[in-house]
Amino acid sequence: MGHVSDRRRIVISGCSSGGKSTLLDELTRRGFRTVEEPGRNIVREALATGSDALPWVNPEAFVRKAIEYASESLEAVRKLNEPVFFDRSAIDALAHFERLSIRTPPDLKTLGEACLYASPVFFAPPWHALYEQDDERPLPFDEAVREYDWLRLAYPKRGYAIIDLPRVSVAARADFMLRTLGLPLSKAP
Repeated sequence: MGHVSDRRRIVISGCSSGGKSTLLDELTRRGFRTVEEPGRNIVREALATGSDALPWVNPEAFVRKAIEYASESLEAVRKLNEPVFFDRSAIDALAHFERLSIRTPPDLKTLGEACLYASPVFFAPPWHALYEQDDERPLPFDEAVREYDWLRLAYPKRGYAIIDLPRVSVAARADFMLRTLGLPLSKAP
């Protein structure tokens, strides 16, 4: 399936607790614009307010919020002519429905598929040494790996190429990504 992508909108996806947020922090520190993963914010808000929009309680409500957040965050940077790095994307949310065999409501499918990103997508591999479970991420490691395996199918199915991030220090990972993209290793202030 072909698609028109926005080369300035770069996604970091892959395994939960694979170092994506830490990598985003490093890119922010180097002067690049970043958008954090919607999932943790949605979970944090649900736990604080008593909402059921938790992936393990009401996956549909959770995915709806994740796709809406992805769409809003793309719209917020639409006019910027510079790279923006995203921790996960609308594709991750759509894949969550598919993985659970939940029929995606047509309005969400349309909204999610309208979110276009750069190809390739960078993938953080499962990395047991980094994996941490907590209240916001109760998933056991083997379940996180199953989710990762599903995402490795979901992106190519939508026409995106995948580049695996090496299991190296966060600085070396950031260098690897930026070099791959032909970008400077940091932005001048």
